[in-house]
Amino acid sequence: MLGAPGVGKGTQGRRLAAMHGCSLISTGEILREAAARGTPLGLEARRQMDSGRLVDDDVMIGLVRERTLEPDARDGFVLDGFPRTVPQAVALDAMLAERGQRIEVVLYLEASEDELVRRLQGRRECPVCKRAYNPEGTPARDGSHCDDHPAVELRLRQDDSEEAVRQRFAEFRAKTAPLVDYYTVTGRLRPVTGMGTVDGVFETLRRETGFGSRTPQTN
Repeated sequence: MLGAPGVGKGTQGRRLAAMHGCSLISTGEILREAAARGTPLGLEARRQMDSGRLVDDDVMIGLVRERTLEPDARDGFVLDGFPRTVPQAVALDAMLAERGQRIEVVLYLEASEDELVRRLQGRRECPVCKRAYNPEGTPARDGSHCDDHPAVELRLRQDDSEEAVRQRFAEFRAKTAPLVDYYTVTGRLRPVTGMGTVDGVFETLRRETGFGSRTPQTN
């Protein structure tokens, strides 16, 4: 799934995965889990993140390779946050081809920048487990505390300030345009509106991609 920050990739990807009984694989979860396990790739990813750098393509590709070999991903998966660059997309295609698999469809959720800034500034996260909440799609049970850590108050992420969000959009546009072209040329890109209610977007997604009538091997 492709789309700018705040467009709903995680929310919609989770629903798609649940509908098809497969796993949602997100970049953030891969990085946190690998770092927590202390695997060589996880430790290298943590070193790069702690130094303020983006995680290298080689490290991310290695982490995705490991994650997609786990039992819950063998019959298909939904990817959220990967690939982010054309080299990552090429490597992903090659990796899956070795297994006789392929990316069937790339969902590109679109929404206006002003709308996404509004959404992100309403988003909160748990400072302990980093779980994200949004009042419009994934609210906390009591509205202000983490469901898993009831004594911990949710807070605005530092990178969700308006200035930081606008900068992330600029980076997204610069890095994602070639990736959109890559998947368009190969006939796999499906633009889907990210505007509207969570249920409305999901129904549009199902209708425009045919996900309600078949089970994709990978996404």
